[in-house]
Amino acid sequence: MTTTRAGGRHGKPWRAAGAAVVVTMAMIGAGMIGASLKTTPAPRPPQPLAQAGPEASRPATTPDDAPNDVPTDGQPVGDAPAGLARSAPTTIEIPRIGVAATIMSLGTNPDGTVQVPPLDQADKAGWYEPGASPGETGNAVIVGHVDSAVLGPAVFFDLGALVPGDTITVRRTDGVPATFTVDSVTSYPKTAFPTELVYGPSDRPSLRVVTCGGQFDEVAKSYPDNIVVFATLAA
Repeated sequence: MTTTRAGGRHGKPWRAAGAAVVVTMAMIGAGMIGASLKTTPAPRPPQPLAQAGPEASRPATTPDDAPNDVPTDGQPVGDAPAGLARSAPTTIEIPRIGVAATIMSLGTNPDGTVQVPPLDQADKAGWYEPGASPGETGNAVIVGHVDSAVLGPAVFFDLGALVPGDTITVRRTDGVPATFTVDSVTSYPKTAFPTELVYGPSDRPSLRVVTCGGQFDEVAKSYPDNIVVFATLAA
């Protein structure tokens, strides 16, 4: 599988140390898009209601959107559902935004940067294989492009339209589907990417879905933000 550097030709790459990603300036530049190849303005992808400030380190939810059992730090309360055995994901389905996409496994390049799906396969999502598998206890991370000059709107173009309570189903090689409930959807400046909340440890089966967001910068040829969906395995 051909891979590109996260951040690629757009800016600083992600770096990994062992199984944990250490991101100081995570996804600076475009990271998950084919922005440098753009020749004409593209429609702006929908943005989540919750916006994290430049110093934010935890996901935020708005009072009107947050379920009663989800506090304002975006983390669900109550007993965690039992995690599933480790199994590689095959597809991701997000009914609200019409996503039904194949998932490829991603790792790190020899220089420590995180791989992303090739731009000519921007209709596919990528699973960070060194982390938890979807449904397993821990934070499983799935990334995808928001758009691409090759294909136009990409797999996660509408990710920012999700709201708490939406569902995400990940099909796995063992035949056991993992269905997650969205806890919060937040846009972060790339200079304040919540590394620990995305790649750090978790005592429950959790999912993080990440793409780029904000208003495309025609000068920098990148998006300034990252959209992160925080979800928990349904009981």
